[in-house]
Amino acid sequence: MKARADGLNPKAFCVINPGNPTGQVMSEEDLTSIVKFCKEEKLMLLSDEVYQENIYGEGLKFTSMKKIVRDLGPAYDDFELASFHSTSKGLIGECGRRGGYMELCGFDSSVEGEIFKLACMGLCPNLDGQIMTGLMISQPKPGEASYELFNQEQTGVYDSLKRKAKMLVDALNDIDGFSCQTANGAMYAFPSIQLSKAAIAAAEAKGQAPDLFYCLALLEETGICCVPGSGFHQKPGTYHFRTTFLPPEDKLAEALVRFKAFHERFTAQYA
Repeated sequence: MKARADGLNPKAFCVINPGNPTGQVMSEEDLTSIVKFCKEEKLMLLSDEVYQENIYGEGLKFTSMKKIVRDLGPAYDDFELASFHSTSKGLIGECGRRGGYMELCGFDSSVEGEIFKLACMGLCPNLDGQIMTGLMISQPKPGEASYELFNQEQTGVYDSLKRKAKMLVDALNDIDGFSCQTANGAMYAFPSIQLSKAAIAAAEAKGQAPDLFYCLALLEETGICCVPGSGFHQKPGTYHFRTTFLPPEDKLAEALVRFKAFHERFTAQYA
């Protein structure tokens, strides 16, 4: 591995599925290959699964990393896996109420004890977060008094997210110089953008990455906030930004109109 050749000592491998920032949903075959790779290289696997309920692509489904590990049989009983889920994402989307859980599999009991000790040092737990986590893992069941309303609201949120994911990607791909893959999961799109030599030169003159320069201009002129791709270690020579489809549908539609108008002005200015 290049990291080891460079004198580094990798200890863990992190995977986000469904993905942030690209919105990909990984297949069981891909997940299995990751687990096998980690076992061969003696790497602990950190599995961020906070978007597991956000699947929009037809025929796609979320598969937990724990299921992959268990399906590989007894040889993986001691495979070190830490899985994460959160109330701040998914269909609950309570970003202001931080809560969630971590599950450890295959860890030595002494290691688990030390992690538990660290967790217990937090003397002021977030009560709201604990309540939301309890609701997330113990949802109303068919026949219970709140089930029908819960199911109605959950379906409404999911259907709206699915519509907005398509709305955003279609609108971005309709802009000259943009290319955006389908947002099959999570809450984001990560389009690539072609920037002119003049725009790149203007960014360099300010000591800024070109996509940061673009995102700051977008924010200043329209109020639309995106995260430049340079913050995600994108491939050198390419430019991206991460944006989301979380706003209400009418607000998202308005923002996309402003976005396209901004891009046309920006392109003309740095032609």
